[in-house]
Amino acid sequence: MGLMGRFWESHQFLMHQCFSLPFAFLFFFLSKRGYLSLTSRYLFVSAGGCVLAVVTMGVYSSLLFVSALVFVLLVVSVDAGRVHAWVFGTQMLWQTSWHLLLQYREYYLQEPVSTRLFLAVSSLMLLTQRVTSLSMDLQERRGARAPLLPLAGYVLNFTALLGGPLCPYSRFVSLMTGISADPPPDPPRAVLLKLTPVLPMELARYLLAGLLDAYDPSGAAPAGGAARVLALAAWLRIQYYSHWRCSECLNNAAGLGFWPRSPGEPPGWGGLSDGDLWAVEASSRMSQFARRWNATTASWLRRLVYARCGRFPLLSTFGFSLWWHGGHLGHFVGMLTWAATVAADRRAHGLLRPRLSPAWRKAYTCLSWINTQMNVACIVTAVELRDVSGLRLLSTTYIGLVPLFNVLLLFTLLKRNTV
Repeated sequence: MGLMGRFWESHQFLMHQCFSLPFAFLFFFLSKRGYLSLTSRYLFVSAGGCVLAVVTMGVYSSLLFVSALVFVLLVVSVDAGRVHAWVFGTQMLWQTSWHLLLQYREYYLQEPVSTRLFLAVSSLMLLTQRVTSLSMDLQERRGARAPLLPLAGYVLNFTALLGGPLCPYSRFVSLMTGISADPPPDPPRAVLLKLTPVLPMELARYLLAGLLDAYDPSGAAPAGGAARVLALAAWLRIQYYSHWRCSECLNNAAGLGFWPRSPGEPPGWGGLSDGDLWAVEASSRMSQFARRWNATTASWLRRLVYARCGRFPLLSTFGFSLWWHGGHLGHFVGMLTWAATVAADRRAHGLLRPRLSPAWRKAYTCLSWINTQMNVACIVTAVELRDVSGLRLLSTTYIGLVPLFNVLLLFTLLKRNTV
């Protein structure tokens, strides 16, 4: 395989996103100038999504088309008060069946998983976010029953097909209807500025990969094993930051994302973002990291599970995230560890911080950041490697004791509160 072939193999997602950018710019230009009617705009984004799905997933694009068709049929046939339960149940049943098929082929049959199938299942997970988000809107009567064309455009929108962030349906419709009358500023400059850090991030990944390949575990000290886990986790996280940045740029190129990130803020192109490297990595607490990492997915989980769960909302949220991700062994260990470390962080922070002087608070924040980085490194390694290899790697280094210490701290604090 030549240099270009290896580059394409390791950067397929980024390349597909970059190849979609000209079509997003074209959509914005034609819509802003009034060359596309409202109907044509919905047809443009949905047809673009269909073409992108077929090109990237081949025959497995049918997974998305079947899911989108079933969703539309449910919305037009089921009462708004019950539509969310039907949409949630059918969508998760469909997604789970394909996750189980992947595990069957990967672990039982020991077959290599098709990249196209893996991409289709990943896109199906993102589709689950969009359809359940809209079904909750309908159930909570935040809008009238949606027409078919906007539904299809939202579900199959090519800017969100291969990656987040999750755009609310009301924002999507607002852009589609008002882009010619009240368009946002031209996005090329914002897109260029946001794409600029992607190359340094990919270069950092390349250097980390070289260090990991050169690592010899046979003669390494325990500190070297911990450094290996930290480097591997950094390599995995940077990959997410690159993908999120390209996905955000693709949405911005189509005009999506120009609104305030929170009430009272002026509008800007940061309205749709799943996470900025510096902001997320600066999190000094596990609970902060959980809110900032994959931000639109975190908001979706909070609305879908956490806000609706009367008992054990944190455990239920991470438990559902485990189900949504596919339920691999690494997911099981990683997600439950994440839930425990977040719970321990909340209780320890509430107990210790009010009793510390300003000087000790700075030291506590520094130690908390180190603890967060080590916990995240272990969790990301377990979740991303998925199988027993990640757990075996963590068991051979001292860094694997950090989340265990946090779990023991949680049980200690829980026992203290019950005494």
